[in-house]
Amino acid sequence: TTAAQHLVDEVNKALKANSSDSQAILVGLDGWHLTRAQLDAFPDPQLAHSRRGAHWTFDGPGYVEWIHSLRTQGEVKLAPSFDHAVKDPTPNAVSVHPYHRIVVIEGLYTFLSIEPWSAGSALLDERWWIEVDEEEAQRRLIKRHVISGVAKDEEEALWRAEENDLPNARFIRENMLEPTRVLHSKHDEALA
Repeated sequence: TTAAQHLVDEVNKALKANSSDSQAILVGLDGWHLTRAQLDAFPDPQLAHSRRGAHWTFDGPGYVEWIHSLRTQGEVKLAPSFDHAVKDPTPNAVSVHPYHRIVVIEGLYTFLSIEPWSAGSALLDERWWIEVDEEEAQRRLIKRHVISGVAKDEEEALWRAEENDLPNARFIRENMLEPTRVLHSKHDEALA
């Protein structure tokens, strides 16, 4: 998320000389999380909630439909976002205008090779993968989970990272389309 936002900010700075409007915009896949109420309706709601973040806890078909809509010209496309305060998506929170020449879509499953995700993946012009060491990823996840309130403390954050986030990352590595570009993450004290 941090890298994607930085990319959008830098693109907009670089293109600002040519336009008063931002030409790049960030859309996060988190907006397609299933709501807590939808997870409650699963056959095993406890499992659905504890695994929230796995590809099957997202509205994959809705995401793919939205990606398809980006290919039509001339109208504003509304995308959901995720409200961490209410821990659920916010519909129609991001407006992608026709003047947005670059739409950066950030999220784990944007180029997953299984259906329905692969149908959306095929429509992306670029697929960038940020390679990060698993231990570094775990350290960052624990810190992020505590700061964002996903976990009440480091112990719960460690459990979430080991039982959900890292298995999801391994699943993605094993089932992703070939990236068009691989970037190697570097340690950043701001993330320490």
